[in-house]
Amino acid sequence: MELGLNAVWIMLAAILVIFMQGGFIMLEAGSTRMKNAGHVAGKTIFTFGICTLVFWAIGYAFIFGSQGNAIIGWGDYFGFSLMSASEGDSLPPAVFFVFQLAFAAVSLSIAWAGFAERAKLSVYIIFAVLFTAIVYPIIAHWVWGGGWLAEHGKQDFAGSTVVHLTGACAALAATMLLRPRIGKYNKDGSANQMPGHNQVYTTLGVLILWVGWFGFNAGSTGAVGDGFFGFVALNTQLAAAAGAIGALFTVWLATGKADVPTTLNGALAGLVAITASCAFVEPWAAVIIGLLGGILCYYSMRFFEKRRIDDPIAALSVHGTAGIWGTLSTGFFATPQLAEEIVGVGRAGLFYGGGFAQLGVQAMGVVVCGLFAFLVSFIILAIIKGLIGLRVTEEQEIMGLDLAEHGVYGYPEQLKKADTVTS
Repeated sequence: MELGLNAVWIMLAAILVIFMQGGFIMLEAGSTRMKNAGHVAGKTIFTFGICTLVFWAIGYAFIFGSQGNAIIGWGDYFGFSLMSASEGDSLPPAVFFVFQLAFAAVSLSIAWAGFAERAKLSVYIIFAVLFTAIVYPIIAHWVWGGGWLAEHGKQDFAGSTVVHLTGACAALAATMLLRPRIGKYNKDGSANQMPGHNQVYTTLGVLILWVGWFGFNAGSTGAVGDGFFGFVALNTQLAAAAGAIGALFTVWLATGKADVPTTLNGALAGLVAITASCAFVEPWAAVIIGLLGGILCYYSMRFFEKRRIDDPIAALSVHGTAGIWGTLSTGFFATPQLAEEIVGVGRAGLFYGGGFAQLGVQAMGVVVCGLFAFLVSFIILAIIKGLIGLRVTEEQEIMGLDLAEHGVYGYPEQLKKADTVTS
């Protein structure tokens, strides 16, 4: 009975996380220009397909394989042991696999933000394979697969580091190698606004992601149990709400305008920040974590823009900066009861008498995982750049990737209208 209930709950959570891909489609399409909308939508689907096959073949094994060491797992390739549950399993292995696959796909989708509006289609294909086979699984093994960070008691309940910081560091490597979009920066270093073409799409994308996050965080409880997933969901909701409000009032005070994209990014930053700590902290702390996530996101966006790092989807701030803060937050706010008795990972935070021990572990995890994700992604992309190039031609970029890479415009009626005006 318990196995069946757990299986239903985690499969539902997996479906919610997979549906987050719809949120990424709407968010990324709405945050970029009309001429690239069809490309954004289409590449999300085929890269999710690539991620699925690679994760099934080797990615899952490198995280949770029955053999391995503190650095990487192995064995159980091609879903070797995923057919049915063994005695003592809390979940059918196939259900657990689908749930973990959904997380890998989210991390990959975050990475795509650094490629937006300028990368070749072939680069998406190659990088999807290598990110899913190497970058994500090794970090996930360190934290969730019994690796060396797990042995140190690193707290990352649902992936502020494993999923979000990993994807953001890959995005940073991509945007540094690809360089800014044509027209983004002037010769004096000042930035030109290149607003997304549809704030309604962006808003709907954020709402879809917000709802999907309940599968992300609450589903990471792994079981129905005594309903602890409800506590995790409450913390998730509070942090998201606080992140949105924090970003809204920060940008309003700073600029005099209640900027909608900043508010939306603040909500996502609050969600990212609470992802590591949602099972370790009290609700009042979740509000603080989310609030600071939203505020930090705004200033982080300004920081990257001033340094000519072109980040159209704000992934570096939403998933990177907020991911770092969220990971560190358990080192401050984790309670003894939640960390040591209920969740059973790591120790209490600084504000609960745990000293700097857990904060040190969290900081070490941020540095090591962030550097690994960035450096390996940078090396992979640098090799691809040397072999086939990363970026479309200037003519193709100006034309838009819908036509340049797919031969079909995402908004064909608009294309017909433009042709009529031209003729």
